[in-house]
Amino acid sequence: MAYKITRRNFIKTTAFSIAAMKTGPAIGQPGSANEKLNIAIIGVGGQGSYSYGNVRRENIVAIADVDSVRAGRPFAMLKPNERFTDYRVMLDKLQNSIDAVVVATPDHTHFHPSTMVMDLGKHLYLEKPMAHNVWEIRKLTELAAHKGVATQLGMQRHTKPNMHRVTELIKAGAIGDVTEVHSWVSSDRGMYPRVPEQQEIPSTLDYDLWLGPVEHKPYDPKITPYGWRFWWDFGTGEAGNWGCHILDIPYDALDLDYPDHASATGPEPHAEMTTKDMHTQFNFPAKGNRKALKLHWYQAKQGPEILKEYGVSTKGANNFFIGTKGLLLCGFDTRTIFQKNASGEWAAVHTHEDDMGFEMPEQTVPDSPGFHKEFLDACKGGSTPPTCNFGYSGPLSETVLLANAAYRAQASFDWDYKTMTCKGAPLAQAHIQPNYKKGWEIA
Repeated sequence: MAYKITRRNFIKTTAFSIAAMKTGPAIGQPGSANEKLNIAIIGVGGQGSYSYGNVRRENIVAIADVDSVRAGRPFAMLKPNERFTDYRVMLDKLQNSIDAVVVATPDHTHFHPSTMVMDLGKHLYLEKPMAHNVWEIRKLTELAAHKGVATQLGMQRHTKPNMHRVTELIKAGAIGDVTEVHSWVSSDRGMYPRVPEQQEIPSTLDYDLWLGPVEHKPYDPKITPYGWRFWWDFGTGEAGNWGCHILDIPYDALDLDYPDHASATGPEPHAEMTTKDMHTQFNFPAKGNRKALKLHWYQAKQGPEILKEYGVSTKGANNFFIGTKGLLLCGFDTRTIFQKNASGEWAAVHTHEDDMGFEMPEQTVPDSPGFHKEFLDACKGGSTPPTCNFGYSGPLSETVLLANAAYRAQASFDWDYKTMTCKGAPLAQAHIQPNYKKGWEIA
């Protein structure tokens, strides 16, 4: 039997889909919280093993992985009829006995299995950055809203208490109206060269299926199974790798969704390999009580230059909020608020370790029961949606990959999120929607 990727009821009306997304995330059908879910996993090597460890107390009914050796012990422990190489075969055979699916494959193969999973009405836990380009992310976000399934994107740091306290501080007006945010990943990874010689494909790896919708490229052990992250055909660079985690902080604190302008600078883009350095700026229009603001995203080993202007350190930090009444420097586990002292100099008045007389706002963000538990509870009919459901994480992921599109085009453009149009920037527009190889088209 041929398993051509199709979407029987693919949503075609963006206006309808945007409206559906804004009604809020759906959760699973009511059921007993004590009942175990039947879960399948697609991609259990690498990051997939982390999710396996967090859901294995449910019923793991099947695993699909293109490499039977890298899939490791979780794969080997299953019965032969529960182990699959091709996820399409697995979902076709077991669709009536699966409640939820974990997808933890490389970025270029997120979209197709996730589309198939949700189209079957199954709940979905998906690794970040959701997909390989903006168009794929939008379609997955729309589909999740349309099908009413529980979703969670793998932004596990969202449950960290320090990040909750940052959100409470910003929303309480601790630094006034935020006008600008600088977010960065301290990394110079990228430009990941190939092995020059022809390499033999391991007998345990279905390399054609690993390539999935991408045109054939020579097998390279430096790229498969990990270095793919730094090749545009397969990965999304450090923006996709870290952007969803780091931008989660301003997105949550400031209720961000879609920017209306994007621009980017950096070294000359390589046609195949991701960059070691970039700077992207987004403009977000005013929303509710929030003023219009600028959000900067950097890949910069030493952090952005603006930190030097204010004399603050990058240690433990990845976000710098500039407000009308103060500054907030924070990371996943650290935070420091600065205000001007009598001498007009910026001085710390609060850290995650010491309030120094600063009065913290009342806790309003509830503690999480656990990132995967949020998802599992929602699948079982719980009343609280997962915190990183696609209604929230979709727009965030789009912005992360819009940064890549702007950088690769070295462009500045107005962004129409409703039509996914880079106005007046055809080079950027070329990176918004994919071109799949024959047999992997969405029909």
